[in-house]
Amino acid sequence: MARVLMLAGDAAEELDSMYPLFRLREDDHEVVVAAPTTRPVQLVVHDFEPGCDAYTEKPGRRLPVDLAFADVRPEEYQALVIPGGRAPEYIRTDPDVARIVAYFFAHELPVGTICHGPQVPAALGLLRGRTTAAYPPLKVDVEQAGATFADGPDVVDGAMVSCRGWPDLPQWSRAFLRVLAKSHVPAD
Repeated sequence: MARVLMLAGDAAEELDSMYPLFRLREDDHEVVVAAPTTRPVQLVVHDFEPGCDAYTEKPGRRLPVDLAFADVRPEEYQALVIPGGRAPEYIRTDPDVARIVAYFFAHELPVGTICHGPQVPAALGLLRGRTTAAYPPLKVDVEQAGATFADGPDVVDGAMVSCRGWPDLPQWSRAFLRVLAKSHVPAD
């Protein structure tokens, strides 16, 4: 069983957050949710409506938070998940998020990003030279960060697993669990 850290915040996309949370727990991994503070975060539901050029946003469930970013000791975790939604847009500026995410990349530990999740490592200069999927309109952002954009449901680049959004979660989950299994050596 691995300990997996999930970085969340208000306006994280509900499916991007809840699906991996439950899927990882289903596989007997412990998932710890971190956010700016320990109050529950308000998730949102992004969907596509006829006649709209962009996705729509509606309030979703509230996600309980286990600890604040400032209290995260990244060395206590074997993997990291960054869900999409609008949360990555602002959590990427948090100095503790920078510290946490840099640790996982520096130690080549599994990092899963979903939809807008790549905005966090992109802002930190951690995507340079890598290949990643993301919500397709972020292609320019990914390329500006020095990465190659891949339009796929389960893009694996070393220990990083990414996808375009919640419709890709079955494929993303299988790929992430494979990468996690290869990287995780259980303690004796």
